[in-house]
Amino acid sequence: MKEITATMAGTVLNVLVANGDNVSAGQEVLMLESMKMEIPIESEINGLIKELKVSIGDFVNEGDVLIIVE
Repeated sequence: MKEITATMAGTVLNVLVANGDNVSAGQEVLMLESMKMEIPIESEINGLIKELKVSIGDFVNEGDVLIIVE
């Protein structure tokens, strides 16, 4: 299993995938908002979304686990 983590602190603006979705490397899976900027978070691997660890509106810190991919 692979963890997708936050690249910086911010608020989860949008979740673009759901449990059970297939994702490809480079695909945007989540959008963070930080300092009024939208920061896309991409999957680094091909796989299946196993677990979403965050919801829209959650605040995350840099390095926090957002999504588990297997």
